[in-house]
Amino acid sequence: MSKRHDAIFEDVLKDLNKDAAPGEDDRGGTRFLRRSNALAEVGEREEKVLRWVDPALCVMWERHNRAYELLNEDNCRDLIDSIRSQGQQEFPAIVRKLGRGQAAEYEVICGARRHFAVSWLRANNYPQFRYLVEVRELSDEEAFRLADVENRDREDISDFERAKDYAGALEQYYGGRQKAMAERLEVSEGWLSRYLTLARLPDIIVSAYASIRDIKELHARTLKPLLADPKSGPAVLEAAQDVAARQAAAREGKGTPIEASKVLSILKSAASSPKRTRPPEQVFRGAEGGTGVTLRKRGSKVILEFSEKLSDEELRVAFDAFLAGRPKGKR
Repeated sequence: MSKRHDAIFEDVLKDLNKDAAPGEDDRGGTRFLRRSNALAEVGEREEKVLRWVDPALCVMWERHNRAYELLNEDNCRDLIDSIRSQGQQEFPAIVRKLGRGQAAEYEVICGARRHFAVSWLRANNYPQFRYLVEVRELSDEEAFRLADVENRDREDISDFERAKDYAGALEQYYGGRQKAMAERLEVSEGWLSRYLTLARLPDIIVSAYASIRDIKELHARTLKPLLADPKSGPAVLEAAQDVAARQAAAREGKGTPIEASKVLSILKSAASSPKRTRPPEQVFRGAEGGTGVTLRKRGSKVILEFSEKLSDEELRVAFDAFLAGRPKGKR
């Protein structure tokens, strides 16, 4: 965020605290602040509506790019501690106002971790904390792009979460046109394609990982050619099924979860064709010390090899030895 935007947020938060302390009731929008923010880069002016609200009044947008159910005290600990030490949430979440008759008042577009952190604090002896939100009017496609811009470089959102978000948006907002989507997101088609490949991994491959947070875009790139190969694909899927069963058992306390790097190694190993061994061979000699006839089996076929310098007599003796060794039913 630019210094200019930092200054604006600090100014807004300072004035907001004067008008409404985080502990005051904010239902119905009785306490809110309208401020104008000059957007020099586009030459427009935008009115912001910031509110302190009870997080219980908010629900996650169904197309939110973060799996809210995976948030917990441990992976949000840094944010929980930051809000507690600052005495308030510093940067607002982006929300849309829901219509009447809805179970909640606001729909969260960006700010799932902030929502969890404030909710956790309120449930753990800090009821004075409120959720700071910025109310905007956004289309679904605008909401998708806004959430992507905010979270694209964050390490706390997994590759797989981002990939699934892109795959859904591709069909819903861009009619399956990858080039159009890449242009709107201002990314290369190649970069977008790699994430779409990740989103399209078979379910059994995804289940082979202890958590969707462990699956990296690089893993999909590695597995894609192995899965596409008719020779290695079935073996990889079979191995994934076995690993998925072990991961499921680990989640029930039976065994230890398998790390992501180990999972990838197992799947790659399953795709490796076993080294071809030289087929067993027999030698039938026509004379002591002679080269004789060499027999090799390939499936249901028998291949006999001998030197063209072998005499007729030696060849005849060698063939007699070969015939004598065959099962009676095949003579």
